[in-house]
Amino acid sequence: MMNRVFSRRAGVSAVFFGLIGTLIYLLMINVTLAKIESISGQLPFDMRPFGYGPTDAISLLGALGVEGRGYYLSHQIPLDTLYPAMLALTLIAAMCWFGQRMPNSKLVGLGIILSVGAALCDYAENLGIMAMIWSWPDVSIPLVYAASTATIFKSAFTSLAVLLALLIGFNWARQSKAAPRPRMGMADQPTATTVE
Repeated sequence: MMNRVFSRRAGVSAVFFGLIGTLIYLLMINVTLAKIESISGQLPFDMRPFGYGPTDAISLLGALGVEGRGYYLSHQIPLDTLYPAMLALTLIAAMCWFGQRMPNSKLVGLGIILSVGAALCDYAENLGIMAMIWSWPDVSIPLVYAASTATIFKSAFTSLAVLLALLIGFNWARQSKAAPRPRMGMADQPTATTVE
């Protein structure tokens, strides 16, 4: 009974957080990040999974101008403060939901660690971007490398967490199909009727 309640809650949580996360993601991709790219003519920091160097960072911040840097702080950063938590909660709830049938929960544990790590790196990236904007035009090179490293780790952890969630979901689906149907007990067996 308790297991069924947990399963239901994990499933509902995964869907709920997933819908909110998807909505925020679509807003960022189609509105805030699109506008930042439109203003600067360059990819925003958030869209560079392999990181960036000091030249790239200074070029982007300069191209954004006062208005673009202000927009980054007032529109993109607030959305990107909500998104990492929603993504992590979605992945964790989904992995817990699908992982209940798995005899070995090490994959679920690893998935949770990766999901939390991705969110923390995303927050570190946001702090780095904010610090670069606030310190403009005196952006320090170590700050750029720190923000870039957070971006790279965020991308790597997110990719691994999503792949792990898919793997756990695939195993869950495979075990659901392979699960044996319950056998009928002797009392449930149809009885033959005799004709006299």
